[in-house]
Amino acid sequence: MALSDILGSAMSGLNAAQAGLRVVSTNIANVGTTGYAREQLNISTNVVGGRVAGVLVGESTRVADRFLEAASYSRAGDVGSATTTSTYLDRLQALLGAPGAESSLTTQLDAISSAGVTLTGSLATPQNADAFIAKTADAIGSLQQVDRDAAALSADADAAIGDTVSRANALLSQISVLNDAVSRLDGLGRSSAGVADQRMLAIQDLSGLIGVTVRDQPDGRVTIETAGGAPLLDQRLRLLSYPNGGGAAGAAQPSYPGIDIRFADSAGLPGVATGDRIDNAGVGGKLGALLDLRDRTIPGFRDQLGSLFGGLSQSLNAASNAATAVPPPAQLVGANTPLAASDRLGFTGKATIAVTSAAGKLVASTTLDFTAMGPQATVGDMVAAINTGLAGAATASFSDGRLTLSATAAGNGVAIGQDPTTPALRAGSGLSQVFGMNDLIRSNGATIPSGFCASDPHGFAPGGTAQLALRDGSGRLLGQYTLTPRAGGTFGEIISDLNASPLGHFGSFAIDPSGRVRFTAGATVGGATLSIPGDSTDRAGTGCSFTMIAGLTGGASGLATAEIRPDIQGNGGRLPLARLDTLAIPGGIALNSTDTSGAAGYADAQTKTLDLGVAGTLSTRTLAARVLGGAGSSSALAKTRLADATARRDDAVNRRDSFSGVNIDEELSQMVVLQNSYSAAARVITTVNTMYDTLLTMVR
Repeated sequence: MALSDILGSAMSGLNAAQAGLRVVSTNIANVGTTGYAREQLNISTNVVGGRVAGVLVGESTRVADRFLEAASYSRAGDVGSATTTSTYLDRLQALLGAPGAESSLTTQLDAISSAGVTLTGSLATPQNADAFIAKTADAIGSLQQVDRDAAALSADADAAIGDTVSRANALLSQISVLNDAVSRLDGLGRSSAGVADQRMLAIQDLSGLIGVTVRDQPDGRVTIETAGGAPLLDQRLRLLSYPNGGGAAGAAQPSYPGIDIRFADSAGLPGVATGDRIDNAGVGGKLGALLDLRDRTIPGFRDQLGSLFGGLSQSLNAASNAATAVPPPAQLVGANTPLAASDRLGFTGKATIAVTSAAGKLVASTTLDFTAMGPQATVGDMVAAINTGLAGAATASFSDGRLTLSATAAGNGVAIGQDPTTPALRAGSGLSQVFGMNDLIRSNGATIPSGFCASDPHGFAPGGTAQLALRDGSGRLLGQYTLTPRAGGTFGEIISDLNASPLGHFGSFAIDPSGRVRFTAGATVGGATLSIPGDSTDRAGTGCSFTMIAGLTGGASGLATAEIRPDIQGNGGRLPLARLDTLAIPGGIALNSTDTSGAAGYADAQTKTLDLGVAGTLSTRTLAARVLGGAGSSSALAKTRLADATARRDDAVNRRDSFSGVNIDEELSQMVVLQNSYSAAARVITTVNTMYDTLLTMVR
């Protein structure tokens, strides 16, 4: 080997040692830097003409394992989802108040029962009645406030979705630029390690927002897809487009638009739609959690609140309709019902309509024997029977779903009583309650079963529609259907339409004996829930919609408009407490001013089992415990899942960093090796130099 060859080999070794020391210095300088993957120098043997001629020094490359990086991306998505869910469920639970606190919902519901018990005592006074009314009004107000706050929380989640979409688009654009840089540097044979580190951190941030699948490509690029397989980045960049993405919280909406995936245009903005869409929690990450909270969790909570109000209203109104104030009101104006004058009565049993003086003496009465009237009797027939039976002492009228009873003579009042042996009932509710004649609580919703059957005409005006949406347990939209009742059809035909619709593939609809529409989900979609985002139907001009009649959602209870009946609010003396003596004779005492037997109904109202529609058949107290307990357990479970997800994320990051991170001891050891290598190469050069000097001396 010539001395020049030896010198060349030694110089290449010297250069390799210097390059290695630079790489080691860079690694040591980045100890503890988040996302930094250590670099290693690529050295290969230099062969010229079949002979070894030192070493070739290539560009440094980052030491990373793509599988460990993929695991860290997945865990980041889990943490993003768990963090968001835990935060919002904490806020949701806080709306109900701390257990035992005076302002908590449970305390206020208990206060109603306590005030009702006070009414049953010998000291039942207008002041006690005022206290009971005030406690009831407070509880209704609290339910309404919680519902408004939950709606605001849903609007916050929607605004956060817009912010998350904007942040995800910024990260996708950044990753696309870094992708180009990595590919260009690799193509030029230069190190792309620093740019690749930046790209990895950007992908990790993105995976916390959206669950993604990342695949390495031969040219150094990466492709990114959503958890559902929709491409976000390959040779072309795609961005998310959300119409509500202004970033400002607005009002909660019945339904929300989906998030479209669009190709990025030349200005880096969403352009032409790809046909892919994100509309459920399956997307993962923070975005998936926000979609689930907005579309499933919070609406479900609000439905439960609506059912809870429905149970409270139904139980208290049952008590108030079973009694009357003394003196009785001169006029009873019923609540808005879905009934028309031509509808079948559907009652069995007996009820008495009485007219009494202010002192409670019976002026006139008529007993309606619904069983004797027969199954073909209509609401109009009942009104005619009342007017005939009272012979002018009072009149009955029925219009737009509302029954009105008015005493004719000044000073007289009207009262309704149930037969003690065979009370008049329609779908389990008494005559006065079905028509809401003596309600304590009024709203524009439906809190009692309608009592319709499949053969009854649905009575919905032409042109009205109801939009139904079915989601699975993860919030994924399974199907939608716009119900358009055919003119002159029956409720049975509506059920047939629903079963023949796309929703029928996931379960079955039926009308139960009380008139509620029930949906039973199929075994493959357990936990599926129905919602009715929009409803323009109107039955017989009463203003009652399909949603109110069907009872498919708790939101049909009318919580938002609920109030204590105005003539009772602040006037304890008008609270119905006495019971009509249905056996009294004209001139006899039918109402006693000291009678408070109706108070027991208020005291026991929350413990009675009721048909609460979608919530099931249970008592108001049980449902309240379920709502509060469910909120608490869901919040606790979310915290546990967050702790678990965080631990798994930290473990994945530690594994990734233990493989690709900088170990100071290893780097210092490598530095010693490189220093020795440098010294050895330098000694070879010195030796060659000495040999050159010796040869030159010999020549001279």
